[in-house]
Amino acid sequence: MKKVFAIIALMGVFTFGMTQTMSAQDEEAVDTAAVEQVDSAAVEAAEPEEVAVPEETKEEVSMYKQLKTKFIEGDAGFMAIVAIALIIGLAFCIERIIYLALADVKTDKMLAEVEKALDAKDVEKAKTACRNTRGPIASICYQGLMRLDAGADAVEKSVVAYGAVQASNLEKGCSWITLFIAMAPSLGFLGTVIGMVAAFDAIQVAGDISPTVVAGGMKVALLTTIFGIVVALILQVFYNYILAKIESITAQMEDATISLLDLVAKYNLKK
Repeated sequence: MKKVFAIIALMGVFTFGMTQTMSAQDEEAVDTAAVEQVDSAAVEAAEPEEVAVPEETKEEVSMYKQLKTKFIEGDAGFMAIVAIALIIGLAFCIERIIYLALADVKTDKMLAEVEKALDAKDVEKAKTACRNTRGPIASICYQGLMRLDAGADAVEKSVVAYGAVQASNLEKGCSWITLFIAMAPSLGFLGTVIGMVAAFDAIQVAGDISPTVVAGGMKVALLTTIFGIVVALILQVFYNYILAKIESITAQMEDATISLLDLVAKYNLKK
């Protein structure tokens, strides 16, 4: 339930941010237009000169308006489904990125403290060093030290079993990201089919195959496909980053596990 609420909260923040950005851009466009009118009126009254309007402002406003127009032209109701897929997919991506960022902790200092404690035969101090360190690697080492008295085999089995649990926690939610990556272009292709059907309906009603008759349906078909592919590409970039992060943390877990087993072996030899 906590994950669901976290994802819903992220979606709300993302949606609110988009709304604020759009309204801010609209206000900026209105303010810019008003300032331009006042400046041009003053210049005309004083001296007939051309007032230079920054090209960046023109481009920003036109790009925003063009994107908004194309979104509406692609059937706003259907395009909203693609936008929702993007928002939910990004929410899962952001949740995974935050989780992996918190899990990616350098454990060299912790392993050094564990080695020092085991050399002094102070198991409790080694456990404390693991407890005071955040991340799955420290948790795996702690589970191994909990079974230190049972022998090296018990430690190894515990580390392997708990390592599998931590690895599955790292990959949790990735299946939903792949779902939205696959769903976004599929929704785009569905919009393509719907647009083609609308074009043929227009041809049937008009009894003519002129470009003007089929242009509307074809535009819907192409725009939905474009937006679906763009959404899939955005989510794919985040997903590949998440996979690379998971692989990096998993490699660190395996390296730390081998180091811990070596320390346990040295501790048993000193008994």
